[in-house]
Order: sequence, then structure tokens, then C-alpha cells
Amino acid sequence: MNKANRLPFYLGLSFVIVLLSMMFISLFYTPYEPNAIDPNNRLATPSLAHPFGTDNFGRDILSRVMVGTQTAFLIGTTTVMIGLSIGFILGACAGYFGGWLDELLMRFIDAMLAFPGILLAIMLIAVFEAGMKNTIIALGIMSIPAFARVIRSSFIQYKSYDFVKASIAKGAGAFHIILKHIFPNAISPILVVSSLSFSGSILAESGLSYLGLGVQPPDPSWGRMLKEAQPYIESAPWYVIIVGSIITIMVLGFNLLSDGLRDIQDRKA
Repeated sequence: MNKANRLPFYLGLSFVIVLLSMMFISLFYTPYEPNAIDPNNRLATPSLAHPFGTDNFGRDILSRVMVGTQTAFLIGTTTVMIGLSIGFILGACAGYFGGWLDELLMRFIDAMLAFPGILLAIMLIAVFEAGMKNTIIALGIMSIPAFARVIRSSFIQYKSYDFVKASIAKGAGAFHIILKHIFPNAISPILVVSSLSFSGSILAESGLSYLGLGVQPPDPSWGRMLKEAQPYIESAPWYVIIVGSIITIMVLGFNLLSDGLRDIQDRKA
């Protein structure tokens, strides 16, 4: 990695580490009960007792932001797992076997890409019901095309290499070649897409929760918190600023990580 590219990469890594630490701490400790309502302490300004202040129900914003990291990482991780697992099967089969199977699978992926992902997620959630489970499924489906196309390109590239041809000549099966020879060499672009998909799913979930289609109250969600903070942007601006900054830090952190991974990949290439 070039020296000029190190700072953004490590900055993104530090953002992710801070939020990961906040998530692990929230599993065992939060300053207050995240859903505890205190009508006498509504919209309190940031102080030693409440470092991020309180919301319109008197709930501690820091505690809710900390628990919200659990929601963000859970949705981001499961979305990537769904997109990667299905996208890997589709992309690997299309790239390795080629021919009519490649044509069929890629037309299917093109059809998915032709329909805006966020609209697909809204449609799925509206048809079934709002909630974390359906949000994860919708965002996972939305991330499949990106994984499938990148994995297909990697398999098309590596299947023509000599070490793959040598393995075929020795009688190795397709399953063995895909997992033992091609997949390990395709990890770098997969990591880049995973990082981008992670940040994209968090941003999409925040948007869905803002619209009332994502995580439902009283469970903390950054998008829902931002929606609740909007009417008080003048009387309690810290509420909007803090929640918006947390979302920005999370998305920016993973985007900077993705850029750094891409630079490493380009350097190896």
C-alpha cells in the first residue's frame, strides 16, 4: 500500500475498532437501561450524567447508541453472509462452467440489478411485515448481485491460469478446484465487496428504519433514532448531530477500509 493511502485505511480501521469496542461493551454494560423512560428528564443537554443527552422520552442517548451498534453489526454481518453465500454459488458456477449456465445466471443477475435494490427491500418488507428479520432478508437479497458479478469475474480470470489447468489435468473435480485453488485467490476482491456491502446495508437499514420499515421500536436503531430526533432539530440539535455522526462514522469507516483493501489488491495485481 502506498504511503499516501495508509492514512485513510488506518482511519477507517480506527473508526470500525471504536464502534466494535462500543458494541462489545454494550453486551455487558450500558450507563442506563436503553428503553427506560424518564418523563422528567426529556431532551436533557449532554452532561456528565448523560454524555450524549437524553431523547424526547428521557431515554439516555449514549445507551441507545451503544445498543444500536449491536443492531448495525448484526444486520451488516448477516446481510454480507446472505449475499456472499448465494452470490458465491451463482458467481462461481457462472464463471467456472460458463456457456449456457453463465448466460442464464447472468441474465438473472441483470434482472435483479435492473430493479433498484432499496425499492426491492421496501417491497419485500411491505408485503410481509416490518422488523429486523425481514429487513435482513431484504438487504441480503439486495446484496447478491454485487457478490455474484465480482466472484464470476474472478473465476473467469483464474480458471485460465496454469495451476488450475494442471489440477484439471491431474483429474481434480470441479468442487475441489473451486474451493482449493480459485476461491483462495479470489478472497481479496471478495473482501472489498464485503466491506462495501456492509456499509451499504447499514445505510440502507438506517433509511428503512427512518421510514418506519426497518427495526421497530422500542429496539434501538440509528435510523429510527434519527427520525425521532428530526422534530427537535432546533430545540435539541445535539440529538440529530450525535446520531447522524455515528451513522457517518460507521459508513465512512467501512468505505475507507474498502478503499485500502482495493489498493492492496491493485498492488498485488
